[in-house]
Amino acid sequence: MRHTISIIVENEFGVLARVVGLFSGRGFNIDSLSVAETLDPSVSRMTIVTHGDEQIIEQIIKQLNKLINVIKVTDFHDGEFLDREMLIVKMHATEQTKPELLRLVDIFRAKIVDVSTKSYTLELTGDEGKLRAALELLRPIGIRDMVRTGKVAMQRGVGQSNGNA
Repeated sequence: MRHTISIIVENEFGVLARVVGLFSGRGFNIDSLSVAETLDPSVSRMTIVTHGDEQIIEQIIKQLNKLINVIKVTDFHDGEFLDREMLIVKMHATEQTKPELLRLVDIFRAKIVDVSTKSYTLELTGDEGKLRAALELLRPIGIRDMVRTGKVAMQRGVGQSNGNA
């Protein structure tokens, strides 16, 4: 089962390496990883997507909480968080494919961020399902290249998950 884990850490040298080392040292795979500062520049949020049964996830969380620079660990469950990813995709663009490409840009609320005579580069943001659906419809047109960020996630509602008051 896939899990999205948010880890609030001190923004210091080597913290990312220790967290990733914890996963690799125990044979756990990281499917997605995103790290950035929070409102407080001395604190960062890591969003890690991994998979495993409840026992494995419980072990990961216990081990993360033992790391010195870790402030808070949250295992998000269905419905209690928002998540987004970004996809940048370079598409083949011909006179025949441009109308369909522009229609898909509109449907998925994508942005055209670069245009050349033979390609359009699109930026799409959304949850994993939206990006998967967009890619399925874009593939027949001709994807030249793509890059995708890791997932970022935040708790829903008024609760704060970054330790700031």
